[in-house]
Amino acid sequence: MTGARAASRDLFGLLLLDKPLGLSSNKALQRAKRLFGAAKAGHAGSLDPLATGMLPVFFGSATRLAGYMLEARKTYRVSAALGSATTTGDAEGETIEDRAMEPPPDRARIVAAANGFVGEIEQVPPMYSALKRDGVPLYRLARSGVEVERAPRRVLIEELVIERYEWPVLDFQVRCSKGTYVRTLVEDIAKAAGTLGYVAALRRLTVGPFEESGMRTFAELEAAAAAGVEALDALLLPAEMALTGWPTAHVASVDVARLTRGQAVPADPELPSGDVKVFAGGQFIAIGRVTEDRRLAPTRVFIR
Repeated sequence: MTGARAASRDLFGLLLLDKPLGLSSNKALQRAKRLFGAAKAGHAGSLDPLATGMLPVFFGSATRLAGYMLEARKTYRVSAALGSATTTGDAEGETIEDRAMEPPPDRARIVAAANGFVGEIEQVPPMYSALKRDGVPLYRLARSGVEVERAPRRVLIEELVIERYEWPVLDFQVRCSKGTYVRTLVEDIAKAAGTLGYVAALRRLTVGPFEESGMRTFAELEAAAAAGVEALDALLLPAEMALTGWPTAHVASVDVARLTRGQAVPADPELPSGDVKVFAGGQFIAIGRVTEDRRLAPTRVFIR
């Protein structure tokens, strides 16, 4: 007879996981969830198995904050292989065209091509993406040899800095808006420079206000777990850090019960209208909205 399964813990916090190469975002999430013994977990913004880097993981009712992180700006370090194209736009696909023997573009042409994509641009989503057509993910259609027309989308390339160009390798950092396809960006830059290209390696460095230094590897998590749950939980960030920059509303203890029942309470006259973080006694308890008639209405409540 096997032993009883350990009880899951009701956590409330945020982990900046450094997702390793070769692991899907969901598998990385499940591994982190098991390490923490968490009853509930969710992530904000998937990374392909080829990609590494920042995967924000929320535990417990903090998973309700994940959707807000999807809107955040992101920074990536990209290594592109020029002179060839693949079926998927990255190193996981099969080579479909090779121009490696052609004279390579010089650095000035590469820089000019890259600079042409800084600002608000239109991108056509790749077939190998999770977008759906009639309920079917495009990547499934692509694997069946089917290609469908995709409407272009507007995205913002806030900054693009070339770090190294030594044919056929192009390394750069890019800070971009949600919805940006880095594979498409690489292909478009290569085309503008008169060649082909695909993503050879990709690492997400930042998401919103969170910097690379805040990430935790599985090795760090496992070492902390061996030392006990207190050491492990010390690696979590306060969940409200996902809402950095939001105004903060402080409510009296008498108003907490009303907010947890979904009832509005009077708002501080100094607070601007719109979304706010709600605290009571120093504890983050809810997300609220300050209405024009100066009421604070709860939209997400994190305590019972």
